[in-house]
Amino acid sequence: MSDEEEAGSGGLRGRHGPWIWTAYRAYNDLLREKVKQRFDAQEGKWMDGVADLLVAIVNARWEGGRRKSRELDELLAKLDRLLSEG
Repeated sequence: MSDEEEAGSGGLRGRHGPWIWTAYRAYNDLLREKVKQRFDAQEGKWMDGVADLLVAIVNARWEGGRRKSRELDELLAKLDRLLSEG
């Protein structure tokens, strides 16, 4: 049963169903934001480092060339070290 069907069951069909479904979605969105805040507080600095390295890796791959290949290998090694810490 899909979430929409579940929200529409138990006498919630008709004109009230969409409102109840909206309330469930808002509750889940709020919970998702709370979890994101907790992750940011606990892991934010580490995740910032991972994100910075991923951006640098993508940029190095796009620019290509021998010099960039060496740089890419160095960035991938840094990412390996950072991920092993997490």
